[in-house]
Amino acid sequence: MTTSTATGSLTSGGGGEGGGADDRVMATAQQIVNSLNTTKNVREDMLLILSSFDNRLSNISDLIKTVSSSQSSVLDAAEKIILRSDSGVSSTVSCDESPKETRDYLSAVDEILDLLDNLSVEPDSEVLDRAETAVQVAMSRLEDEFRHILIRNTVPLDAQSLYGSIRRVSLSFAANEGEIDEDFASFGEVETESVCFHERGASLGDDLCVDLINSEAVMELKEIADRMIRSGYEKEGVQVYSSVRREALDECLASLGVEKLSIEEVQKIEWKSLDEKMKKWVQAVKIGVRLLLSGERRLCDVIFNGSDSAREVCFNEIAKGCLMQLLNFAEAVSIVRRSSEKLFRILDMYDALSNVFPDLEAMAMDRFVYGEAKGVLDGLGGAARGTFVEFENAVKSETSRKPMLGGEIHPLTRYVMNYVKLLVDYGDTLNFLLENDDDDELNGLQNYDGEKLQLESTAPITRRLLALLSTLESNLEEKSRLYEDGAMQYIFLMNNILYMVQKVKDSELIKILGEQWVRKHRGQIRQYATAYLRAAWTKALSCLKDEGIGGSSNNASKVALKERFKSFNACFEEIYRIQTGWKVPDPQLREELRISISEKVLPAYRSFMGRFGSQLESGRHAGKYIKYTPDDLENYLVDLFEGTPLVLHHLRRKSS
Repeated sequence: MTTSTATGSLTSGGGGEGGGADDRVMATAQQIVNSLNTTKNVREDMLLILSSFDNRLSNISDLIKTVSSSQSSVLDAAEKIILRSDSGVSSTVSCDESPKETRDYLSAVDEILDLLDNLSVEPDSEVLDRAETAVQVAMSRLEDEFRHILIRNTVPLDAQSLYGSIRRVSLSFAANEGEIDEDFASFGEVETESVCFHERGASLGDDLCVDLINSEAVMELKEIADRMIRSGYEKEGVQVYSSVRREALDECLASLGVEKLSIEEVQKIEWKSLDEKMKKWVQAVKIGVRLLLSGERRLCDVIFNGSDSAREVCFNEIAKGCLMQLLNFAEAVSIVRRSSEKLFRILDMYDALSNVFPDLEAMAMDRFVYGEAKGVLDGLGGAARGTFVEFENAVKSETSRKPMLGGEIHPLTRYVMNYVKLLVDYGDTLNFLLENDDDDELNGLQNYDGEKLQLESTAPITRRLLALLSTLESNLEEKSRLYEDGAMQYIFLMNNILYMVQKVKDSELIKILGEQWVRKHRGQIRQYATAYLRAAWTKALSCLKDEGIGGSSNNASKVALKERFKSFNACFEEIYRIQTGWKVPDPQLREELRISISEKVLPAYRSFMGRFGSQLESGRHAGKYIKYTPDDLENYLVDLFEGTPLVLHHLRRKSS
């Protein structure tokens, strides 16, 4: 029975118009009485004032007594449910109860809360005490049940299944091969014929979401939270929810491979292990913010929609622990020892954190935590810039003194080109991070027409890569001087410059460096090829000149001719013996070099033999001097640059 019903039966006894007027007066008085929420003394003073206005209010005391009696009846019924002696915690809003029992318990709580809201101006102290006691008991039990429902219905994160549903982005990646400076040696991946990858982690679909709490339990939690907020137990509800959900998020991060590590611990981790942790961190930031924290935001909005303050405090308490654990690791990474192999992971981390900032803003993240995230992002950006500079310096100062066998492609060239090829994917990020860097060291760059490069119109990453590759070329020039054979110096330079050109032409680097860069370096290769022919074959070709043989083709000195043929044979055999051990990996360059040699050597040999060969062929032991026909020489030239030295007996076996 409600208060209004009890009052209606009390005041409906009057008849006629007077009775109706009395009813209206009493109803008004009742509204005034119910609206008073002041001290007892103030209420009594106001009652005296009201009584003096109209003698029809003289029976207001009877009204109050009747209302108190009605409230006591409501309390009795509710107490039987809330305080029943044979029940424990499990008899509250529990999965062990029927839906009707659950509804009855919550309804009993509502009855008492309604009663407390509508107590009369002179409430019975016993009724008030009993109601407040019942609320305390109910809130204690609801708090426990709130915790139990949360724990029972927390959904563990299935990281493996989640990863399987995420689109992955990988970049072709090849790195160090052979022996080079220590700064490069730890990069850890070796280029083979198979494709290598630097995995950038996961790309989340916009529609991807996970259940953090069983959906059927969310409304149960909301029902309890509503009553705790209404009864003034908002703080307790927030504490319980925050505590349980923080632990749940800790477990989610653990399942994503994120550990709680101090800065000191991170600094001691070996690179291979740290690389794995950084890769997992990148995935965890994306999943943690866009799935887990977004999910927590939605849950808080639903479960605590009865209080704006509870909703905000609860979410920020939950999110703070999760984010700070992620930020602590990133901060540690940003101050560890810089080395070139770390750059890509640092850039991955920078991009991942930067990309979730709009989500953090949309979730109304705590400003302190948001500020901490901005600071860590700046730290990662500084680490990326510093690591890039370390890489540039390492290329400049790499001073390995061991020449590559056969003039092969140097590991430094492979390393740098695969490194910069991978950097292209981070072009936008690097342009932003390098935008305000000092370009004094780049002012010496020349464009391909010999005029000053217009640096102000060139993107930062373009300027830096042009300077970097120019540094690499200078370093390769130095390394070419490790070879005593001048011809081999040019083979080495051709191999390495061509490798650079191919990496640029066959990747997104072409968009940064441009076709002009490719044309310039192809021209360099042609110049090196011309210089190779001059260095390798000038001595042999000088044996085929007319000068110094004592006359015309008919009366030339046979002694001089014999010496010329013997000298040519010796030169050719020496070149063959040495240059079959040289390596030109690119088949097109290898073939072009052989054709160039043939075009230089064979016509000269054929002409020399045509003019002077007949003078020796008719003599004894002619084969001792004229050992090879032009066709023989052409056949032997195909063995050059294969990387397998061939000895003279092999040569003679072929010629026989």
